[in-house]
Amino acid sequence: MTMPISRRGLIGAASAGIGAAALAGCAGPMALAPAGLPTLKSAAASRGRRFGSAVAWGPAGSDTGSFANPAYAALLERDAAILVSENEMKWQAIRPGPEAFAFDRFDAIIAFAAHRGFAMRGHTLLWHRPKWFPEWLNAHDFGARPATEAARLLTTHIDTMIGRYGAQIKSWDVVNEAVDPDTGALVDTVLSRAMGGPEALLDLAFRTARAAAPDAELVYNDYMSWEPGNEKHRAGVLRLLEGFLARGVPVDALGVQSHIEMKTLNPVTGIGPYQGTEWQRFLQRVTGMGYRLVVTEFDVRDNAQPGSLARRDRGVADYTRAYFETMLAFPQLRDILAWGLTSRYSWLQSFDPRADGLPQRCCPYDGDFRPLPMRAALIDLLQQADAI
Repeated sequence: MTMPISRRGLIGAASAGIGAAALAGCAGPMALAPAGLPTLKSAAASRGRRFGSAVAWGPAGSDTGSFANPAYAALLERDAAILVSENEMKWQAIRPGPEAFAFDRFDAIIAFAAHRGFAMRGHTLLWHRPKWFPEWLNAHDFGARPATEAARLLTTHIDTMIGRYGAQIKSWDVVNEAVDPDTGALVDTVLSRAMGGPEALLDLAFRTARAAAPDAELVYNDYMSWEPGNEKHRAGVLRLLEGFLARGVPVDALGVQSHIEMKTLNPVTGIGPYQGTEWQRFLQRVTGMGYRLVVTEFDVRDNAQPGSLARRDRGVADYTRAYFETMLAFPQLRDILAWGLTSRYSWLQSFDPRADGLPQRCCPYDGDFRPLPMRAALIDLLQQADAI
């Protein structure tokens, strides 16, 4: 099943904008990052954290960001301790109908993770946006008792997913992107309307997940960020978290997606503008309520950087350093996951291509699996962070 291209990097978009150069012509990642040197995984572990990556399903032998690609699998084994499925657990992929599930692709990913010793995150049990609901759900007839039917659809989904994968997954993005970034209000969907409002639906999702997985980490995941223009989004997320706390909803952590952007450049620093003080205060508010933090989907858009590779790579590394100097100051942050290890397969190549047509250099490795300065900056930051 192929899903449409989206902000989240849906299936089939991974290699757009880079071309289909054969991996056989690239040096392998092990040769480019020699054994014995620090890796992202070892640097994080040295201070009590875990570094990981998104991974996709793909047919054997395909040039995709998939574990079935031997070169990419080797890269994952070298730098990642924890994996998350990029798309294969989302309703569009795994729930083809109200009474049907399609487990095969995610089963393959989780089998790979178990065989190679990776931990896994679950993403996501409810992506609360009508645009990313499967067509059947937006058109569903909720009948004479809509709240009962909506609750049945949601609880069946959560119970089925956790029942099947809960032994291997101990951290779940229970709800994804429920806040409208333009207004800060909660998004409304056919499910929430049937339930009588978004709060009732979101609360039910977390309570159902807690009953099914009493010892798992339950996460609210969203893309509010530190760039100017995110003020309403951040405020809305704070209101949601405050509401969860007041209602006793079992939410353990905020997933900070961390798709940070350089759409324009600060003339002094040469990197993208950001609201560092406001961002730090936002995180202090979140952790002050008792929530942990998870960096769930990290990458950097380099659209505003000039074409020079050296300058682009330096700008991305500097922006990464500025961001994680703030993030790693919080002992509540344990897990950090990149939304892919190599720019070759990044969703950004098709979702937000550069105006000059050059591929973005948005991940720790470039399109030929060569480590970028971003990777070195991350390793340095992880090694220097306080132990947790």
